[in-house]
Amino acid sequence: MHTEEKLTAETFPAAPERATLEGKNKFLGFWLFLAGETILFASLFATFLALRGSTAGGPKTSEIFGMGLVFFATMLLLTSSLTSVYAMYHMRNFAFKKMQLWLLITVLLGAGFLALEIYEFNHYVHEFGFTIKSSALGSSFYTLVGTHGAHVTFGLFWILTLMIRNSRRGLTLYNAPKFYVASLYWHFIDVVWVFIFTVVYLMGMVE
Repeated sequence: MHTEEKLTAETFPAAPERATLEGKNKFLGFWLFLAGETILFASLFATFLALRGSTAGGPKTSEIFGMGLVFFATMLLLTSSLTSVYAMYHMRNFAFKKMQLWLLITVLLGAGFLALEIYEFNHYVHEFGFTIKSSALGSSFYTLVGTHGAHVTFGLFWILTLMIRNSRRGLTLYNAPKFYVASLYWHFIDVVWVFIFTVVYLMGMVE
């Protein structure tokens, strides 16, 4: 079956993201990419853990962090992971419009998380003078959390681009792997944030 051939609910395969060799190759490339991303974040986590006590006389993380805001942002991001699962469920059931709807909700939740993170950074800078240059702690914190924020931004643009480019085309065996890989990337971002929430914020509150 050609990847651009017109499909129906009856002819759409159960696992469209793996139905073609091209789709399988996309998965292989994605896992190789993810391996590099994992090494990147592992290095940033190690750096933060090594430098979290280096405050240069400034406030400790327990004096800075506001867990209410961070917890709410975490719930937004984790919920967006769930909505992306719903989107892929509808993709496998050849319900393109429902998939697009759940992807849009995913994007809105992700944008809400990003807005709260920007507000958080702005609050730390103006309320405590806690900047990327204030100490080794500041440098490692903003680099780690900021890198994650950059990945969230990239993920949002990735999903939005797929939604817009394929809005008229609908589902095909060509674009189904692209949607699925973008969803997996979004889950990866969420998993990284769970580690950030635990290592940076929860551990930071007992400093």
